Amino acid sequence: MSLYSRVGRPRPGAGGFELAIWYLMRLTGLALFVLALGHFLILHLLFDPANQSATWIAEHRWNSIFWRAFDWTLLQMVLFHSFMGVRTVIGDYVKGRRRTALLMGLYLLAALLFVAGTTVVMTMPLPGTKG
Repeated sequence: MSLYSRVGRPRPGAGGFELAIWYLMRLTGLALFVLALGHFLILHLLFDPANQSATWIAEHRWNSIFWRAFDWTLLQMVLFHSFMGVRTVIGDYVKGRRRTALLMGLYLLAALLFVAGTTVVMTMPLPGTKG
């Protein structure tokens, strides 16, 4: 098997963390394709977007653990894929201390958005319960 792909970034040869990120970027890209297409089909073809509001989402969509998990998974795939893509760009174009500072800021922002997204999706009260 060739060490280089025909398009995109070449597969890291040494293994370890960089190889894991390389594979995860491809897997999250595939997952995003499936999840985003499913999300679009459900919310734009199965249900009329004109009838959807925050109340509709709370009462119908997020009234199910399955849909909360689906939306949470989509959110996390977007976060991981996008932040690891920005990590690659920073690694390609920035060097030295500036690179380290930018990566630490990137990881901090990713962690904060992960916590905020998880908190919103998992703590929204179910209809009929008091928050």
